[in-house]
Amino acid sequence: MTQVKNGDTVSIHYTGTLNDGTTFDSSEGRDPLAFQVGSGQIIPGLDSAMPGMAVGDKKTVNVPCDQAYGPVNPDMRQQVQRTEIPAEIPTEVGTRLQMQAQNGQVIPVVVVDANETTVTLDANHPLAGQDLTFAIELVEIKPAA
Repeated sequence: MTQVKNGDTVSIHYTGTLNDGTTFDSSEGRDPLAFQVGSGQIIPGLDSAMPGMAVGDKKTVNVPCDQAYGPVNPDMRQQVQRTEIPAEIPTEVGTRLQMQAQNGQVIPVVVVDANETTVTLDANHPLAGQDLTFAIELVEIKPAA
């Protein structure tokens, strides 16, 4: 039976949950997730669980935050003067916005605090600082050429 090795392209069905059991993502009702093993296309903790699996195998993978989206980085939070934000831009806590870096790169941010004078924006990945659990099923292997 063929087993996954680095360089293979695989397709998996998955359900990702947080420590409290909350589902944060799932392929249920969608096409399986396809990626090349060992290429860095997905988080390292899930990628490293793939070698040795065969089609039909199921497993649960516990991924610590340092093998997922990393710890929360305080430097990724920025306080902005409310006067610098156009009036039509919503600034309620929890609002997802996009900023543009000086190099033109678009950066997704979330409003994490707002008062009359400032708005605090967080550019950390929403799952930063979280340990994750994935229930996965391998549905296809396309061996590396």
